[in-house]
Amino acid sequence: MHTREVARARHAATAIASALDLRVDDVVVLHNSNKLALRLLPCDALARVAFIGQEVAELEVELARRLAREGPVAALEPRVEPRVYERDGFAVTLWTYYEPAARAEDLPAEYANALERLHVAMRNVDVATPHFTDRVAEAQELVASRDSTPGLADADRDLLRSTLRTSRHAIGERRVAEQLLHGEPHPGNVLGTGNGLVFIDLETCCRGPVEFDLAHVPEAVSDCYPGADRQLLEECRRLVLAMVATWRAERGDQLPDRERAGQLLLSALREGPPWPTLDDVMRTRG
Repeated sequence: MHTREVARARHAATAIASALDLRVDDVVVLHNSNKLALRLLPCDALARVAFIGQEVAELEVELARRLAREGPVAALEPRVEPRVYERDGFAVTLWTYYEPAARAEDLPAEYANALERLHVAMRNVDVATPHFTDRVAEAQELVASRDSTPGLADADRDLLRSTLRTSRHAIGERRVAEQLLHGEPHPGNVLGTGNGLVFIDLETCCRGPVEFDLAHVPEAVSDCYPGADRQLLEECRRLVLAMVATWRAERGDQLPDRERAGQLLLSALREGPPWPTLDDVMRTRG
């Protein structure tokens, strides 16, 4: 969010928390991109703030409630009703704040185990979510629209168009088992807490093969995940690189340093297989 929007979002989150008898004297911005993560003090709650209509917070809250007992997911704020609160054009959800205890990428076996436990828990959850191919279709629409992705050079647009089409088809041809997925379980969406690793940002949940989730994690993590189809994982990595490159090219994307990130992803696609992990491109190469 831009500076003026951040100020409005902070005010909305503070007003909502105060109305719920959560004391707020200070607000710390933890993360700012298309959505805002705020630590509210001294009540020590986490507020996630997005523009109304640019989020699926209802789904995230519902999944967090259903997975609370079995899945390693961040907990909703227990002192208030678990729902989406709206004020001044913003949708606000309130969560437990966790003091950082470890980096998920430094614990590959634990990371893989937590993701496997999340997948097991998700098999017992019946909610309406998009299919991963719906997200691919959204990326294809962005690539096809010069107004939506004005910064893409013609050669890059052709590369993304071809990659999204062929990779989506190659994955679909394998006809493997599918289930509910996190959607983007990369290290930025995993918190190391005193009670182990927990996943956040459930708004990206979709249905598909577990290899689609594994394509978002470091290679050391996917190596520890049991039973993964290595060929399918390779194709999913290719697809994820193209999808994320598309998001970075979208008009209005507010991820910091998005243009450089997009160029790194496009370079990885141009280099060809073996396809690097998203983590390798964004952290090691960047």
